Amino acid sequence: KNRIGIDHQASIIEEKHSTQDKASTHLKQTLGTTGWGVGPAIEERVRRTAKIAKDIPELQPYLTDVATEVNTAIDADKKVFLEGTQGLLLSLFHGTYPYVTGRDTSASAICSEAGVGPTKVDNVLIVFKAFMTRVGTGPLPEELPKEEALKRGWFEIAAGTGRERRSAPFNFELAKKTAKINGATEAAVTKLDSVYPQCKGAKTYKELPEEAKQFINEIEKQTGIPVVLIGTGPEALDIIDRRKQS
Repeated sequence: KNRIGIDHQASIIEEKHSTQDKASTHLKQTLGTTGWGVGPAIEERVRRTAKIAKDIPELQPYLTDVATEVNTAIDADKKVFLEGTQGLLLSLFHGTYPYVTGRDTSASAICSEAGVGPTKVDNVLIVFKAFMTRVGTGPLPEELPKEEALKRGWFEIAAGTGRERRSAPFNFELAKKTAKINGATEAAVTKLDSVYPQCKGAKTYKELPEEAKQFINEIEKQTGIPVVLIGTGPEALDIIDRRKQS
């Protein structure tokens, strides 16, 4: 309490939605749903029959008008950080349909759902992984066999669902597309050490090997935006922050 606010109009995902999600052969086997019930909950929202946060007694102490609260903070020159989930290629409108999630995942949608107008956004930070991964079905250019992904250290298990992630090398064309649609002003690159192991734990850009610098330079060239944050290891502070370095 007093640390989290839930918008009174936020949709509620109920147990029945998860059951519906898991029971759908099309979603489970063809599209690879998480089974968490997000899609069925969105369906009810569109039909105007969804339960929303203000209908739930237990949530009353946490209810707030998010749009008003956020805009008031922005107008008072406070820092407001909006964080989205899932990559653009899972966007219902801009992704690899039908192998997508149940909503738009672009920066515009993040702002829209929070009630923040486009003129109030100063920076859009897009996050790239140094190699591509995808859970479930759907296209993945230059996908690697599991054995090769394991060999390269690119094999991952999804934290939320426990499913295996498929892997592929970084795709500059897709990076260019996602930066454009998101209106990105700067970029972060995670797991650079997974592609260039000699980068592990580096704290300054100067420490990076030349081939890693060339990779970062190519991302900047292709997307037209600066790479300001670089992840070089699994620890929270294994980051090169180029905004603080010359």
